[in-house]
Amino acid sequence: MSLKISINRARLSENLKNLLQNARMDTSSPYDLTNEYIELYSRVPWRMQLAYGIGHVLNDVCASMWFTYLLVFFHLVLQFNNWETGVMMLIGQIADALATPFVGYHSDQSDTFWICRYGRRKTWHLLGTICVLAAFPFIFSPCLGCNSSHDWAQMYYYSVFIVIFQFGWAAVQISHLSLIPELTPNEHDRTQLTAIRYCFTVISNVLVYVVTWIVLHLDNGEHAKIGPTDGPKFQHVVWSVIAFGTLCSVLFHVFIREPENGVGNDVRGGQLRTSVGDLFANLRLYQIAVVYMTSRLFVNLTQVFVPLYLHETLDMAASSLALVPLTMFVGSFVTSLLIEKINRCLGRKMTYCVGALLGLVACVWIKFGEGGGYTGFHIYVVAILIGAGGSIVLVTSLGITTDFIGDKTGSGAFVYGIMSFTDKLANGIAVVLIQYVHNDASNIYFYRDVLTNVCGGSIILGVVAVIGCCCRASRNGLMYRRVPGYDSIN
Repeated sequence: MSLKISINRARLSENLKNLLQNARMDTSSPYDLTNEYIELYSRVPWRMQLAYGIGHVLNDVCASMWFTYLLVFFHLVLQFNNWETGVMMLIGQIADALATPFVGYHSDQSDTFWICRYGRRKTWHLLGTICVLAAFPFIFSPCLGCNSSHDWAQMYYYSVFIVIFQFGWAAVQISHLSLIPELTPNEHDRTQLTAIRYCFTVISNVLVYVVTWIVLHLDNGEHAKIGPTDGPKFQHVVWSVIAFGTLCSVLFHVFIREPENGVGNDVRGGQLRTSVGDLFANLRLYQIAVVYMTSRLFVNLTQVFVPLYLHETLDMAASSLALVPLTMFVGSFVTSLLIEKINRCLGRKMTYCVGALLGLVACVWIKFGEGGGYTGFHIYVVAILIGAGGSIVLVTSLGITTDFIGDKTGSGAFVYGIMSFTDKLANGIAVVLIQYVHNDASNIYFYRDVLTNVCGGSIILGVVAVIGCCCRASRNGLMYRRVPGYDSIN
């Protein structure tokens, strides 16, 4: 009986494909099948969802080390000055920003080169993984054979590895994101994949902080200072987290099967594409880019400046500099498990506004928070709000991007590349400008004002952009249409 049902389903699927293809070829057909089609797809199984989620773990652990400890390693361990350290960070961000649209465009091309038979997205993912593994360990290691060289020579040495690493990071990020619309045509499944991906991002950040705390502070005590002798400890941290990330990447390549020609579970057969000219002529592309950029600014800038806020403004103990960021990521992790259901119930626009409201409450609380009660208890509530709000706006902004791609999966990687370009460039410029402006060491409220004004302002701008984007899309009838449940043929 089960065999009969499977055979009938296979025949039904094949017949529907033939019917739709014949209707496309028949120009006299009274039906317009461009926007009206029958959705026939299988739910993405949990094993594949988990396998997809761990495919970005190597990038996540490297990004956590990059944003949190690059300045610490170059300034305190390698003894670079503040300006030279900032330049190294800016070089990386610019290289990443330029690499993402390049990788996105070429990842969308249907190359016939023999290695591309492995899968367009997975080929770029594999290439990026190799670049990351080959370059990232050298960034957190002493300059080989040039310790006594001029600082400019050492900066050139590290810049080479930074550029290679950032190219590989971009290749993994864009290829991994562009798999989402190809694995499933359903917006709720896509949100679920994005949420799982972000869940593993949070886990990766927590892993990096725990390993670093163990390696750096277990033997020396809580109040030990980092200095040039701690170089080998950073290498131990890097190799530990990279080993875990490599294992996750291997499992991703083993269990994820990229749909041939980007068709996946969609019965429309063939892969639709939007030309580069049409993309840049579409106002919604720029609106969505603003949504994604501002969401990333809120998440990344809070991650970078909350520890400095705790240290300079609140003058809290060293243990809190690990515990508060950890609380933020716990809030992100718990929220990421619920985002798919929130999106299903409220829709993209309302979900984003809920996340933005949580983030704004945290920013206002930071502005007026002071005293023993604030540092002893309230700051952890603020951390949860920041983590939860950041998780919601980031995952929802990615969901909005996949909605924009829709069935045009042939352009998916390039769209993600454009989004990432704005994100990386904006973050790099923001960090450099903030550090450049902070020239008054006596102003202990500087980082408090950064979190309130810059992070709060970015998320307000994101709300304005997402409202405008959703309203325009609703008028055109192109986005945010409710997908009729899960009554599909499984």
